Amino acid sequence: MIPKKMLEALNAQVGEEFHSAFLYLAMSAWCDSKTFKGFSRWLRVQFQEEQTHALKLVDHIIDRGGSLSLSAIPAPTVEFKSLTECFEAVLGHERHVTEKVHALHDLAVREHDVAAQVFMQWYVTEQIEEEAHSSEILEKLKMVGDRPGAALYLDKEYGKRGSKD
Repeated sequence: MIPKKMLEALNAQVGEEFHSAFLYLAMSAWCDSKTFKGFSRWLRVQFQEEQTHALKLVDHIIDRGGSLSLSAIPAPTVEFKSLTECFEAVLGHERHVTEKVHALHDLAVREHDVAAQVFMQWYVTEQIEEEAHSSEILEKLKMVGDRPGAALYLDKEYGKRGSKD
């Protein structure tokens, strides 16, 4: 059985993951509207991944005899001044999620919930990857600056991203 505080925190994280999914879907649509089809695809894959992360939490809750409690998901930001600003928001959001994941892991330790500690380790590792990828894209966008040809090249390259299996 999941300790009550842990169950509440895991349910809250389900909401965080679905919020992440909606945010990336909104960002994907924004990129698409600006004809950055490659970055749109990259963000659409992120959208799908975040849904998977949420469902992984749902399964953990259910497998351990907990009850799922869903709450309203805040509307995401849908407008950005530039592609760089969009990916600054991506990196900032991933850092926010990392803080939430670390707090969940810390709570699992305090609650002596070994199963949750082991489970959360996957998310800790995943967040390292998420921040690294987001940071790489942002740094490359900053490097190319106002050179449209370079931005279009990056758009093409990041559009090659497939879904993670």
